[in-house]
Amino acid sequence: MQKLAKFIYFKLMGWKVVGNTTMSKDTVKKAVLIAMPHTSWHDFYIGLLLRKIIGIKSNFIGKKELFVWPFGYYFRAIGGRPIDRTSGQNKVEAIAKLFEENDEFRLALAPEGTRKKVTEWRTGFYYIAKAANVPIIMFTLDFKNKQNKISEPFYTTNNMEADFKFMKNFYKGVVGKIPEYS
Repeated sequence: MQKLAKFIYFKLMGWKVVGNTTMSKDTVKKAVLIAMPHTSWHDFYIGLLLRKIIGIKSNFIGKKELFVWPFGYYFRAIGGRPIDRTSGQNKVEAIAKLFEENDEFRLALAPEGTRKKVTEWRTGFYYIAKAANVPIIMFTLDFKNKQNKISEPFYTTNNMEADFKFMKNFYKGVVGKIPEYS
């Protein structure tokens, strides 16, 4: 499957991977992976191809109602984990617990929280990384340059403002599939 993924990604689509291309399943077993800009459903299969190419498993979360038969089987098989989104739940703690329960868990999230244009990132990914004591690894969904740039692992500090400035700088100039949402 990795050969097929490489053929589609590199040859058919003309994309490339830059940055931390040596990240492997053996070096970073737990992390919050943040992908930006998230502007289109195309981002999903780009992410699936990328993880196959670099040889890591990644996970995502979805509302528990999505994980019923027959889709639940497929979503779990590709790394999905259900989460209870009813009000009153501490979602950060529930997600941080997933890191505790698994030897290998890399949670992929989009800080924008939507595929539309946003002016501010949501902060849940940041608090999840802090609560689980895992690094954040940033990667771009750069359709303008047809590339995924991957960062080195970044551990949060006690200065959220400086951390966000650092992370936002990583995404400067990156253009998503729908440029006006970038």
